[in-house]
Amino acid sequence: MAFKYEKERFDPTQFQESIVQGLNQTGTDLEAVAKFLDASGAKLDYRRYAETLFDILVAGGMLAPGGTLSDDMTRTEFCLFTAQEDLETMQAYAQVFNKLIRRYKYLEKGFEEEIKKLLLFLKGFTESERNKLAMLTGILLANGNISASILNSLFNENLVKEGVSAAFAVKLFKSWINEKDINSVAGSLRKVGMDNRLMELFPANKRSCEHFSKYFTDAGLKELSDFARNQQSIGARKELQKELQEQMARGDPQKEIIAFTREEMKKASLSEQAMIGIIWTSVMSSVEWNKKEELVTEQAIKHLKQYSPLLKAFTSQGLSELSLLLKIQEYCYDNIHFMKAFQKIVVLLYKADVLSEEAILKWYTEAHVAKGKSVFLEQMKKFVEWLKNAEEESESEEEEAD
Repeated sequence: MAFKYEKERFDPTQFQESIVQGLNQTGTDLEAVAKFLDASGAKLDYRRYAETLFDILVAGGMLAPGGTLSDDMTRTEFCLFTAQEDLETMQAYAQVFNKLIRRYKYLEKGFEEEIKKLLLFLKGFTESERNKLAMLTGILLANGNISASILNSLFNENLVKEGVSAAFAVKLFKSWINEKDINSVAGSLRKVGMDNRLMELFPANKRSCEHFSKYFTDAGLKELSDFARNQQSIGARKELQKELQEQMARGDPQKEIIAFTREEMKKASLSEQAMIGIIWTSVMSSVEWNKKEELVTEQAIKHLKQYSPLLKAFTSQGLSELSLLLKIQEYCYDNIHFMKAFQKIVVLLYKADVLSEEAILKWYTEAHVAKGKSVFLEQMKKFVEWLKNAEEESESEEEEAD
């Protein structure tokens, strides 16, 4: 007998009847709907029937697996799916959910679960129902009512394969950006590690930056395609840096490392300036540095001497030399043990023909950054004077020869 009692206790029929009746009375007046839901929470068991409650508010009745409405109970015509398909109406609906969840905090988790479930059911809904759900979800995401981790549901293989995920994402991101901006999207996606996963909205054979970019740009979401492209390029740089570090740790010949890096640079269409930054970071990350300031300089000089051919291969332009100098400046500033090593590193790379006197003088007079500026300029003073004198001497020698 206990089983029968349990079944009755968890029978949502009674609950559905009460909510549906209330919604039928309030009709399309969403202010009244919000008030009715607020008052009903005191009388009805929202905690137990959260899923039923949200199903009714979205679809008008309880949803069976797959997204079809259960036939055997009274339904309401006043729900999200029957509302008008425009942003303003969806914003008003978002307010209803917002008020309800602010009033009954414990519904927060259940609401997020509901949205995840609805996204998995997308194929069971009509296009117009999907559009409304997408706009609503975008608004809720923009206002922080739900976490961007719900987007995981969109990576479901069946939805991706049939193009449902990508089409849904367009509507969702449009309403999100309209509500806030692309920075809000970027921030929320990063927080849950989704910033590098947007390509998964497409099937494997279409998962390219080009396809993504064209699809979202054509749909009027250039900002999103730029963001994804940028993420892709950051991802590619990180991968490349990791690979270079591994090659150095294995002690691969520098000729091979240089050939590999040139190839990767072409593939990722990276400039030499960007490349030298990645190489510098890889070179400096491939070592366990001594914690003692007096020993670290010696260690750094030895290490950089070894890798000067690699650095030289990617500083064929003046701009790349300056980029490298700024990287060295930032590195020595950010790693306190290296503060006194700056001048010795620069001199070593000058002697190894990685840095030219023009680049060093330009850095000294105008191109340096603020980080540790006074310390580093002071360190470089004597060497810069020597460079200037050497330059003047060679100029006067040339004049005499003429």
